[in-house]
Amino acid sequence: MQNIIVVVVGYLCGSIPFGLLLARAAGLGDVRKIGSGSIGATNVLRTGNKKIAALTLLFDMLKGFLPVLFGQWLAGPIGGTLAGFAALTGHIFPIWLNFKGGKGVATCCGILLAWSWPVALVALATWILVFALKRISSLSALTAALVAIPAAYFLDQGDKTGGPANFGLTLWLNILILAAIIWITHRANIGRLLKGEEPKSVFSKSA
Repeated sequence: MQNIIVVVVGYLCGSIPFGLLLARAAGLGDVRKIGSGSIGATNVLRTGNKKIAALTLLFDMLKGFLPVLFGQWLAGPIGGTLAGFAALTGHIFPIWLNFKGGKGVATCCGILLAWSWPVALVALATWILVFALKRISSLSALTAALVAIPAAYFLDQGDKTGGPANFGLTLWLNILILAAIIWITHRANIGRLLKGEEPKSVFSKSA
């Protein structure tokens, strides 16, 4: 029963479309009709409103982070794992938007922070570095997801880091799955990257 509660709470939290709600509240319209059509922070930033985009990023991270903490509190490490994947599933397939949501990058970051903050910091630093060099958000996310896999293996085996999850090998496998999900949700971006057609991120209404 505890695991069922964790999954339901995680999914419902992940399903909250903060990007869409915050943009509408700010009078920015439907973000699904601009840019990539995503409800994530990157697309919200294309409205030109950095404050709303930052809030979207924060809340999308929290809807991954808080369910994991709740799951760990209620059902231990297994609860934290289930809550994380449930929250990510909710973000990508939100019940409120006919199961059409975002690509899960910010929510994954929140999940990583709850699972293992050292791994999350490595992934975040990778995202920032790649974006600074290439200015392509999708490439940054894909690279960060890949880097998180070996980072999890080397940084969080057993109780080495003192992080809240301490999953050891299980953590590595969980992050491997997270990375695979990120790559799957970015499959269209990968196709454009291979063709050299993926545009650089230009955060304005005309983008």
